[in-house]
Amino acid sequence: MAESESGADKTEDPTDKRKKDAREKGEIARSRELNTLVVMLAGTGGLLAFGGGMAQMMLDLMRRNFTLSREVIVDQRYMGIFLLQSGKAAILATQPFMILMVLAAIIGPLSLGGWLFSMGAMAPKFSRMNPAAGLKRMFSARSVTELLKAVGKFSLTLFIGLMVLRKDRPEILAIAHQPLESAILHSVQLVGWSALWMSCGLIIIAALDAPFQLYSFNEKMKMTKQEVKDEHKDSEGRPEVKGRIRQMQREMSQRRMMAAVPQADVVITNPTHYAVALKYDPEKGNAPMLVAKGSDFVALKIREIATQNQIQLLESPALARSIYYSTELDQPIPAGLYLAVAQVLAYVYQIRQYRAGQGKPRPKPPGDDLPIPEDLRRDE
Repeated sequence: MAESESGADKTEDPTDKRKKDAREKGEIARSRELNTLVVMLAGTGGLLAFGGGMAQMMLDLMRRNFTLSREVIVDQRYMGIFLLQSGKAAILATQPFMILMVLAAIIGPLSLGGWLFSMGAMAPKFSRMNPAAGLKRMFSARSVTELLKAVGKFSLTLFIGLMVLRKDRPEILAIAHQPLESAILHSVQLVGWSALWMSCGLIIIAALDAPFQLYSFNEKMKMTKQEVKDEHKDSEGRPEVKGRIRQMQREMSQRRMMAAVPQADVVITNPTHYAVALKYDPEKGNAPMLVAKGSDFVALKIREIATQNQIQLLESPALARSIYYSTELDQPIPAGLYLAVAQVLAYVYQIRQYRAGQGKPRPKPPGDDLPIPEDLRRDE
């Protein structure tokens, strides 16, 4: 089980944030053996596929350069011309093979870990210049593992090479008795197949190394319980900071709410514990909206602002509690309270007309027997 620098056991799987941070630093699982395998297989396969053509084109190139006429030899101007022509011919001869090798060099690293471009990985790390740290890496468990892999890779490749050499010994000896052109083509073919068989031996090394690199990287990325808690706090915010933010949000919401009280049509009270302020716009024809609500101290503040702005106050404990618990700020009241609130608003409009000297004698306020559905009633 991995341990942190503090000695605590790393028992927790890495979080998404830790994986993302590691990737930005260029730290991902890579297998050099898998990269080597891909390049070697591509190289030997390309040598078998294009080796004959390359050898033939190089033979033609050598034949042209070693069979020069007297005029060409004594004229220095032809030196540059022949050099340019030979360079073009060599590039054309090796172009398919070089393209294949470039693709293999790109695909190999992508096969484990995917595409990654990180400036953090390119930045110089002066800590690696520390001799003490270098000695520590030399005698670490990772270095021992790499040494064992190197010995195993060498031994396996040597064994396969000796077996191929034993098998192809008659053909290798027969090359000495072949014409030059045939001997070159035959040599390319033998080298290609021998390299291919030795490259196939690396499949065993890569098949063991790739899972080991994934496991080793995952163990390295594991976290302690404390690291997970600290990361959660950093990402979600410290409790005291979050509490302060929520407090400020509540204060801002209350200020906006209090500013909306003077635009209300009526404030219904409990009379002391609850207060709700309603506004109705006849032109829009929508349901009455709850513009402010509160309990205890906030309810007292709503009543004070309503009194200062001559907003009608109405005591109806049952209706005040129902609206307080069933309706959110800036939302319409439930349909079940339409009839009860309509009676309240009708009383408010009659009071306004009475005060303006246009209505009947002062109306009687609605009592606490307003039609409130049982599912919307809330007891103290």
